[in-house]
Amino acid sequence: MFDIQEELKKLPDKPGVYIMKNKNDEIIYIGKAINLKNRVRQYFQSSRNMMTKIQKMVSHISYFEYTVTDSELEALILESNLIKQHKPKYNTRLKDDKHYPYIKVTVNEAYPRVVFTRQMKKDKSKYFGPYTNGTAVKETIDLIQKIWKIRTCNRNLPRDIGKQRPCLNYHIGQCSAPCQGYVSEGSYNKMIDEIMSFLGGKFDKVTKDLEEKMQEAAHNLEFEKAAELRDQINSVKSISEKQKAINASMEDQDIIAFARAFDEALVQVFFIRSGKLIGKEHFRLDKVEELSREAVMTTFIKQFYSGTPFIPKEIVVQEDIEENELIAQWLSEKRGQKVYIKKPVKGEKSKLVELAAKNAMLTLEQFGERIRREEKRTQGAVKEIEKYLGVDFEIKRIEAYDISNIGGFQSVGSMIVYEEGKPKRSDYRKFKIKWVKGPNDYASMEEVLTRRLTHAIREAKELEEKGLEKEYGKFTKLPDIIFMDGGKGQVGIAQKVLNHLNMNIPVCGMVKDDMHRTRGLYYNNEEIVIDKHSEAFKLLTRIQDEVHRFAIEYHRKIRSKNQVQSILDEISGIGEVRRKSLIKHFKSVEKIKKATVEELESVDNMNKKSAEAVYHFFH
Repeated sequence: MFDIQEELKKLPDKPGVYIMKNKNDEIIYIGKAINLKNRVRQYFQSSRNMMTKIQKMVSHISYFEYTVTDSELEALILESNLIKQHKPKYNTRLKDDKHYPYIKVTVNEAYPRVVFTRQMKKDKSKYFGPYTNGTAVKETIDLIQKIWKIRTCNRNLPRDIGKQRPCLNYHIGQCSAPCQGYVSEGSYNKMIDEIMSFLGGKFDKVTKDLEEKMQEAAHNLEFEKAAELRDQINSVKSISEKQKAINASMEDQDIIAFARAFDEALVQVFFIRSGKLIGKEHFRLDKVEELSREAVMTTFIKQFYSGTPFIPKEIVVQEDIEENELIAQWLSEKRGQKVYIKKPVKGEKSKLVELAAKNAMLTLEQFGERIRREEKRTQGAVKEIEKYLGVDFEIKRIEAYDISNIGGFQSVGSMIVYEEGKPKRSDYRKFKIKWVKGPNDYASMEEVLTRRLTHAIREAKELEEKGLEKEYGKFTKLPDIIFMDGGKGQVGIAQKVLNHLNMNIPVCGMVKDDMHRTRGLYYNNEEIVIDKHSEAFKLLTRIQDEVHRFAIEYHRKIRSKNQVQSILDEISGIGEVRRKSLIKHFKSVEKIKKATVEELESVDNMNKKSAEAVYHFFH
């Protein structure tokens, strides 16, 4: 039995992070402290000066845990990481978890590439961004490849120079073929320097060089080439015009301001890179009604920069933030250079903050009602389901399962995940049935659930052995409730698996009527009828449709792949290695049929003889 008053006496006079938990072992609040003893004891003293939210949170605390750190900075970092990982109910949370596109130049390679990415890693590559428009980023990369003709392949150069024939890009004039040694490493890297200058916002030199080449092509009566160069010049000018010049300092800055109404705040961020505004984005914070403006800004900065890989040199804010020096120190360590957090009083930066604040207010007015409607159909719908089921726990993560087969052929299982009423597609999983022969949905479902949950147990054990028990693997995160696509029978199968593995996860059946339409829920040996006009019913229908779609889509893909393989098996000279290369490259038999000999020959492991064999087989 956890005696709170006794445990309070044991708290150390040291910095650290404390974690409050309820009777269901759920984390409901995470905080940091310079002095753990003083800070945690405050929660259990007189509640007169406490915010209503904190009073409510304290009433649900069953016990607490804490981690001692060497410094307040370490506590700040740990607190930010844990809040992002666990999303506690009573912490003010950043609602938008966006992953921005970047342009990555792989300068750590002998012949660098320019690629689109949403992850910024410590791999010695050069990153440009973040950008807020993925389509525009891809258009920019396409333009770069047309102007500079750099490689897009993953070949290991210079090791593999001359080992394979040049790809199609070389033949259509969009690659200088470093894989054949047609361009020296020095000349190639000169092009990369020009590209990085272009991505840094220096468009004038690129435009001037292209104009000179266009004039030369026109002088030589090469009108097609001149027209192509003209189009490239227009594309460069278009990109240049979209990036509005903000200041002459050429610095990287984020401008941050917010507006709030009721219990939510809308934060507007302007991204300025190399002195130019490359984009803007808005974010939402919830549970801010009782927070000061300084606390709102502090909470946003801590949560936003704990998740974004790029830290600018200067962060310009609408409000002074709490613990300015500590947070600036943390961000400086993340960036590897000094970071400044400033609240301007006058001048150009002050005007930018005002502009960001106006944008925040307009966005809040424009999207506020839509945001509330979205919350009603997602989190609100989950709350309705909790009431229908009569549960005393919070449902954050739902996992739903379905089986798909046609006459027992290639049975597959699907697992989809909804978190806070929204699909989390990165956590979806597919299972090809291995243990069951023939069309047996119950046995197939038993296999899927057994494999999924034993994966979780094994991963958790492996992480614990490595001292990483607070990390998540591919399967470690468990659902708050399992939804089965079916009624009593499927629920019984799930209960059987859970009992066998000594796991306690609530299971609910999604029941359909004779017309195969959603009807209600089966829970605790009782069918629960749900109002068809409620948000709960609509969410339930979406989950049921989605898990079915995902299973059918996977089954169709497997059938298609088997069909392609069986056709390719009939072609003389096409063995398993070449068959796999063709499938990987073209994706479908229809595209293989339409390919030319040259296109077929460009595929890995193919030569002219095998390419001709494939071509003549289909023609």
